[in-house]
Amino acid sequence: MESSLITALRNEIPDLNAIELNDFAALWTVQKTISRNDLLYPRGKAETNIYFIESGSFRICYEVDELEMIVGFGYPNTFILDLPSFHTSRPSEFYIQAIKSAKVWGIEKTSFYGFLDNNLTFAKYWRHRTELIMLDLVEREIDILTSSPQTRYERLMRRHPGIFQQIPHKYIASYLRMTPETLSRLKKS
Repeated sequence: MESSLITALRNEIPDLNAIELNDFAALWTVQKTISRNDLLYPRGKAETNIYFIESGSFRICYEVDELEMIVGFGYPNTFILDLPSFHTSRPSEFYIQAIKSAKVWGIEKTSFYGFLDNNLTFAKYWRHRTELIMLDLVEREIDILTSSPQTRYERLMRRHPGIFQQIPHKYIASYLRMTPETLSRLKKS
């Protein structure tokens, strides 16, 4: 595992030197194995970890009037968290559920922020990463509110070209706010 985490961290934060990288990787001490359909964490609990997905896949869900809405995904060699809950320590509005059995490594909030507070390179990276997350969320909101299904599909393919190899199509259709049949037609065209 360590090599896949270190490789992912090196790719994600290339400005960290080898010592900083190893120090940061050593803080990822939470290890979990999640069975298919089980929750990585439930709605209503404050999130205190960021996770690296070694294997498996997840969907991030939000419920409105008992209707499940998929708002994101996680798959191997990516990181997953509920940023609002992690940042504010408030109970999560979301839950993260395993689509496929998964193995994850986590870093606790106190360790994460301790490293952030003591490493300027990492602090710059984190500021830049959160800015990108915010821009992505605004673009997604605009997509959902104004774009055609075709445009939403095309943007997803540009942003995450390998997603169809990791996530079942019915979940991608839900994420794109279209029926599985519409997604199937778009893929064929």
